[in-house]
Amino acid sequence: MTTAAPASPRTRHLGQSRGRRRARLPADAALLLIGACFVLPLLWLVFASLDAGAGHQTRVPGEVSLDNFAAVMTPGLLFQPLWNSLVLSAGTAAVNLVVAVLAAYPLSRYRSRFNGPFLYTVLFGTCLPITAIMVPVYGLFVQLELLDSMPATVFFMATTTLPMAIWMTKNFMDAVPVSLEEAAWVDGASAMAALRTIVLPLMRHGLGVVFIFVFIQAWGNFFVPFVLLLSEARQPAAVSIFSFFGQHGAVAYGQLAAFSILYSVPVLVLYVMVARGAGSSFALSGAMKG
Repeated sequence: MTTAAPASPRTRHLGQSRGRRRARLPADAALLLIGACFVLPLLWLVFASLDAGAGHQTRVPGEVSLDNFAAVMTPGLLFQPLWNSLVLSAGTAAVNLVVAVLAAYPLSRYRSRFNGPFLYTVLFGTCLPITAIMVPVYGLFVQLELLDSMPATVFFMATTTLPMAIWMTKNFMDAVPVSLEEAAWVDGASAMAALRTIVLPLMRHGLGVVFIFVFIQAWGNFFVPFVLLLSEARQPAAVSIFSFFGQHGAVAYGQLAAFSILYSVPVLVLYVMVARGAGSSFALSGAMKG
């Protein structure tokens, strides 16, 4: 009577590898499908921007042309709206950063039974849809004669992203050891002086992440500027993109695609900065304690 020889470790390993590959096939197919859903619109964006006769179909242009970019790169169509977007986004991010630091400092440094409920109340503010509050906000702006005011719009846009900014800033501030501030207090520094000279420099990467996060949120905000800014000269690029949609369904597809690419370039650059800043901020606590 003979028995089969046991499989060698190499054979068992190969069998397990094949089994894992077969198990991953459905997941890989799903990921490829999801990737195609994102890639196809991007391909249309690139092809249409280089096609003088672009339509809504995704097709390779028969002749590459930069006429669409030349048509949109004018002060009225591109540069002034981009400048308005920059003012609104940078102003919103700056206001958020100042207020978030002042709000997060006592929440991070002083323990109270009200900290938890307050933070959850702040988080609840992010759940309110902006469309639900725009009617009373519009009425308030009319009564205060603030319609078509860039500073007033900046402050209101800052309130829409402030809850998340406070949460993020507090998490970054928690990573700064309190012992460093205590040493500054012993030397006679006040709480605000310790915050300015000790805490903020050590969490600068985190502050950069918060700034860029709020900037990107404000950059793509369409509804608030559309309602509160009436004159065309003050509207950001997120609103002026409507100029490429004509009446009776006519759309300048090629110019729309070129404008969208140019409009997305600052956001793509900032996303790269977010990735680098997030990596540095995650290592922030260990760097300070080392």
